[in-house]
Amino acid sequence: MTNLLEKFNEQQIQRLAKEMPAFCPGDDLKVTFKVVDSTGERIQIFEGVCISKRNRGLHSSFSVRKVSHGESIVSQFFVYSPALISVQVMRKGKVRRAKLYYLCKLFGKAARIKERTTYVKKKSK
Repeated sequence: MTNLLEKFNEQQIQRLAKEMPAFCPGDDLKVTFKVVDSTGERIQIFEGVCISKRNRGLHSSFSVRKVSHGESIVSQFFVYSPALISVQVMRKGKVRRAKLYYLCKLFGKAARIKERTTYVKKKSK
């Protein structure tokens, strides 16, 4: 039974696979997705900080937090959802936690995350 379920999940992942950039919690993301309204279908962009990432095969997801008009908005996106169009990494963040739920209580300068920088070592002669 579990083998059938695993095979089905693998087939669905291959069918729904998209090109996703490598990102971690703390990174600033720009997520583009489809929204179905009563008037029709439109594309919406959600830009914010990734506060969690969940790797569970077909059920993988990530949460993004943004502040709009002084209110904190957290939205969860499923990686293999047909509604998800693209994900762009705008900025890499330097954090030491896997889940950044504490950011939901912070606003303004208190919720800032330092930028992660990587330097290339020069070869010595």
